[in-house]
Amino acid sequence: MSAALPSFPTPPEPAPSPELIQLGTGDAEDEPCLRADAARNRARLLEAAARLVAEHGAAGVTMEAVAAAAHVGKGTVFRRFGDRVGLLTALLDHSEKKFQAALLGGPPPLGPGAPPVDRLRAFGCALLRRADEELELQLAAEPAGERRYTVAPRRFQRGHVAMLLRQAVPDADGELLSHTLMSSLDVALLHHLTRQNGMPLARLEAAWTDLVTRVTRPREDHLSR
Repeated sequence: MSAALPSFPTPPEPAPSPELIQLGTGDAEDEPCLRADAARNRARLLEAAARLVAEHGAAGVTMEAVAAAAHVGKGTVFRRFGDRVGLLTALLDHSEKKFQAALLGGPPPLGPGAPPVDRLRAFGCALLRRADEELELQLAAEPAGERRYTVAPRRFQRGHVAMLLRQAVPDADGELLSHTLMSSLDVALLHHLTRQNGMPLARLEAAWTDLVTRVTRPREDHLSR
């Protein structure tokens, strides 16, 4: 549907961080001293870019198209993001921050306040829906193999799963099991199943819910079978 996107720049190795911490790019646009009008302009540009992705795919996100959609000059887009890769990276970062905010402080079951198994189910379904909506962008942003498991957003997401597993099944190896569960949410696998094989997203959500139920089932239930 769309032309291949350029490779995203390799981000610096994230420093070790505690679980469930906001992990954005930390650019100057997010500083508290940022002028209100500049913050509004940046948000408007990102909203325009998101609309273009939804309507035309990732190939429709050009600096010129975003400027036209946001009703600003092209130079404004270049000054704000540098180039197209910077714009796409900022768009994904904006989405990741919203997702993390929902996990950290949103309503249950995705946010705090629900049992850990319910939160695990909600997490996977929400991540699948988000990835399906942003599939081209996320595929373009996939890091190289040696960095696949160390980039900040993936570390955050896997750490969240590991924390919930420790709460739900404290006698299991939550660290290793979290990698196993996250592999079923891989964006390349999602592309293969939904775009290449025509599998409905609802089937993947149901499979995730079933997988979580089986993984977190009390040990005595397994032994009785």
